[in-house]
Amino acid sequence: MTMNAVIPTDVSVASDAPFRPNRVPVGSPAYNEITEFLYEEAWLLDEIRLAEWVARLDVDLRYTCPVRQTRPLHQHAQSIVRTVMHFDETYASIRGRVGRITDTRSAWAEDPPSRTRRLVTNILVDSTDDPDEFEVKSYLLCSRSRFEETNLLFLSCVRHDLLRRYDDGIKLARREIIVDQTVLGFPNLAIFL
Repeated sequence: MTMNAVIPTDVSVASDAPFRPNRVPVGSPAYNEITEFLYEEAWLLDEIRLAEWVARLDVDLRYTCPVRQTRPLHQHAQSIVRTVMHFDETYASIRGRVGRITDTRSAWAEDPPSRTRRLVTNILVDSTDDPDEFEVKSYLLCSRSRFEETNLLFLSCVRHDLLRRYDDGIKLARREIIVDQTVLGFPNLAIFL
């Protein structure tokens, strides 16, 4: 018995284009520097050292989390809805949120604060036309616990970042967070991802 494979016409089987032609190799000095930045960022956020985290953000920051919808396979490219956001932040709005959490008593969504663990993995780094800018993709698994709850809440996502290298270190210039869930398992997104 023979079976004839049917390949959809809108699916590419092979390409002569190299996969990730601008990749920064794993283990290279630039890759290690960026990986360390992401690990330190996760630690700062987990330890609620928010002022130190804000110091690692660039002043023209754009920090977004578009909504995801469930779509059939042939519409997969439309599953991320960038016209509707869970949040769409700037450097100024994040500084305001951090100030509200750390300097006032009105941040009820994070007082007492969540206990979080951010696990960063699958870090891919690509160079850009600017030798001091890097496009970075990473996976994040964030666990969250509050009050005396016995269950941990989880959120997984992929983050698309633009990182810039300055004389005093790396700064986050752009972050788009694509969550894997269409309905979030968190009661709010008062924490940073």
